Parts: sequence; C-alpha cells; structure tokens
Amino acid sequence: MTTTGEDHVTARGGPWWWERRRSAVLDVGLAAVSALECGVEGVPFAWEAGIPVAVGVVFGLAAGAVLLVRRRWPIAVVLVAIAVTPAAMGFLLGVVGLYSLAASDLPRRIIGSLAGMQSVGVLIVMFVRLRQDIARGDVEVGDWLVPFASVTMALGVTAPPVLLGLYVGARRRLMESLRERADSLERELQLLAERAEERAEWARGEERTRIAREMHDVVAHRVSLMVVHAAALQAVARKDPEKAVRNAALVGDMGRQALTELREMLGVLRAGGDGARSRAEGSSVPLAAVAAAAAAASRVAVEEPAEGPSLAEIDELVGQSAAAGMVVDLSVEGEYRSYAPEVEATAYRVVQEALTNVHKHAAGAKTYVRVAHRVSEIAMQVENEPPSGVGSSAGLPSGGNGLVGMRERVSALGGVFVSGPTDAGGFRVSAVIPAS
Repeated sequence: MTTTGEDHVTARGGPWWWERRRSAVLDVGLAAVSALECGVEGVPFAWEAGIPVAVGVVFGLAAGAVLLVRRRWPIAVVLVAIAVTPAAMGFLLGVVGLYSLAASDLPRRIIGSLAGMQSVGVLIVMFVRLRQDIARGDVEVGDWLVPFASVTMALGVTAPPVLLGLYVGARRRLMESLRERADSLERELQLLAERAEERAEWARGEERTRIAREMHDVVAHRVSLMVVHAAALQAVARKDPEKAVRNAALVGDMGRQALTELREMLGVLRAGGDGARSRAEGSSVPLAAVAAAAAAASRVAVEEPAEGPSLAEIDELVGQSAAAGMVVDLSVEGEYRSYAPEVEATAYRVVQEALTNVHKHAAGAKTYVRVAHRVSEIAMQVENEPPSGVGSSAGLPSGGNGLVGMRERVSALGGVFVSGPTDAGGFRVSAVIPAS
C-alpha cells in the first residue's frame, strides 16, 4: 500500500506551522545564515548611513531572521527583502523569499507583482551603485555596461528562484491532487467491496429463503396428506381392510411423488453446485459470476416446465385432498390457457398450501376452491367453513411459514395476496397474479 494523502496529513510531527521537524530545522538554519549575512552587511550600511555599527548589525540580524517565517508568511519575507535592498543586504533573504512566494498557493498576480518590485529594486540599486563607483573611479568601464549589468543582476537574482518556486509548487499541488485521487479511489473501492459483500449476503439470504420456500411447498403438502391417510389407516385398519389398503396405496403414491419432487430440486441444486465447484477448482470465480450462476439456478428451478407444477394439475391436487377425507368444491371460471411457468407454479403452490392449512387447522371443514382465468390476470381463492369436529385430527405441526411463503411468491410476481378469517368462522386465502 502506498502512503495516501490522509496518512500524509495525519503524520505531521513538526512544531507550530511546520509539517515535519526537518522542515523546521531547514528554516531555522536558513534564517541563521541569512541573519549572519545581513548582520555582516549591516556594518558598511551603518558607516554609509552614519549610524552606530551596533544598530546596523542589529537591524541586519532582525531583517535576516525574518526568513524563519517564509512558509507561513512568504509575502512578509519578500516585502522585508524589498525594503532592505537599498541597504545592499539580504541576498539570501531575497532569493529564498521569492522561491517560497512562488512555491506557495498565492494568486499569480501577487507573485508577479512582488517579483517585479524586487527586480526593479535590485535594478535601481545596482544602477545607482555602479554609477557611484564609476564616479569615484573605483570602476573603469563604459557607460553601456552599467544598464546591462543592472538588468542582468536584477534578472539573475529574481528569475531563477521564481521559476524554480513555480515548478516546485506545481509539482507539489500535482502530488497532492494525486494523493487525493488515490484516497478517493481507495474509499470507492472499499465502498464497492462493502456493497459487494452486502449484495452477496443478500443474495445468499434470498437463495436460502427460496430454497426453504420450495422445500416447504414440496414437502408440507405431501407429508400432510400422508399423515392424514396414515391416521385414517390406523382408524380403519381392523374395521375396513379394503379401505385400509386403499389408504396405504395413497400414502405410498404420495411418498413417491414427494421423493420425485425432492430429487428434481436437489438435482438442480447439485448441478449448480458442481458447476460452481469445478470453476472454483480451475480458477478464482468473480462475485458477478457466482451471482449469475445463482440467478441461473433460480431460473432453472422455477422456469423448467417439465419439473414444476402447473394449473393443469389442480384437479389432481384437489382429488388428493378429497381422497384424504376433505369435502372440496372446485370451480373454474374462464378458459384455461398457458401462462408463464413461474405464474402457473405460484398459482398451484398457493392452492396447495391453502389446502394443506385446511388439513392442519380445520379437519373435516368443507372447502371451496375457486380459480378464475381473466384477460390479464389469474385469480384463485381457497375458503373453508368452520371445522365441524367430525374429521380426524392427525396432530399436524405448523411452522407458521406457509402464509409468509405464499405472500412472498405472489408479491415477487407483482400480484396481490390477502388472507384472514371469514365472518362465518372459517378462513379465506385469495391471490391475484398478473398473467404476463
């Protein structure tokens, strides 16, 4: 992992306004050298100005020490350098001050104005001093060399530090921008990873719920009928051997049907698991591929027409409940037509689970099953009268998941599911599912 901008900011360990201790040490060293230079140059300045030497030295030391605050107040450093330029002192102060000013985040117009003032100041001072030296006879050169030397000195003192400072400032801002982008990218990747984990957990939960719902639909109805027939078989085994044989045959048929449906479901799950395992052995599988495989397995489990139940089997379903002793009245409105596999499977499961609940909670109650084929939807209703107490009670357990599973199935297809007791003391389950 690289050091990001956030880590860079939190790693500050310098005093006051310095980010690092070495920056503080560098500025203290530069300020000391600048103060020493200006203090030495303060001696001839005191002689020329006619003031005590000690005053000139102290003035030079104070002016040079201003370099200590070059990172905090670069404008002040440059202004002091411009102010002491006529005293012929502060060479290091001016150069480092201009560099710090150009490297800062100040507007370019301020940097250009102060650099221009410094350049003009050096130009004027050099021009005047060279003219004075020529007048005193200390230097013998042509008049053309004075402006040339003045301009060269002014540009040489101001241009290099300004250009270097502009380059260093631009590079620092670029690095900070890259750090910020790296921080942003790292946060986005972390957020994406968290969201991917949440989506994976959600997908696993949805898949567990779907499998539990399928298992409940497959097992609950068949096993409930088997328990009812087994109880009836126990009751009539000695009194009516022929009826006992018929009940035993029905129990066997229902058990085989339940096993067949369980094998089909486990076959789909096992096929999906083997495919995912074989891919995982060859190479790492991306999360998107796992999610796509899970979605494909879900579609195969729901959309396979040959393996899933359909509305054409409603008569057989009602007949099984009637054979178990339930009085069932089935009525179908409209003309049957082919629907999407998931629509037919959901409609079948709703009727199946409603009949299972009647076996569990209202043994012996007369039940009405209504199926209506409409233009753009299919409606089904299962309503039972109050239990008469005449039917056999097999003591079937209830997990409380049947109504929840029916509501989830119908809602997933954009339908409406309603269930509740009737005014007569019975119970009604109604569902409307869009046909498309």
